[in-house]
Order: sequence, then structure tokens, then C-alpha cells
Amino acid sequence: MPKEVVIIGLIVLAGLLLGGVYTTWKTAKFMAGILLVLALLAGGGAVAWYLSST
Repeated sequence: MPKEVVIIGLIVLAGLLLGGVYTTWKTAKFMAGILLVLALLAGGGAVAWYLSST
């Protein structure tokens, strides 16, 4: 699988998780916090993967 596909997939995953944070913030702040951490990990993974491929 090309590295670009993995990078794009991680960015998409981070976006979906951030949407979950936005949706759950008013009702379940703890779950929103967990989703935020996961989104940051996915975004950081995408950046790290991109920097390692250049």
C-alpha cells in the first residue's frame, strides 16, 4: 500500500474523530476527551508518517 494512502487515511480518521468530539462535547465530556486524544494521535501519526517518507 502506498504511503500516501496511509497518510490520507490517518487524516480522514482524525477528522472523523474530531467530528465525534464536536458532537459529544455537550453530553459526554469524558468521552469527547478520549476522542480528542485519539484524534490528536491520528493527526500526529499522519504527520510523523509524512515526515518519515520525505
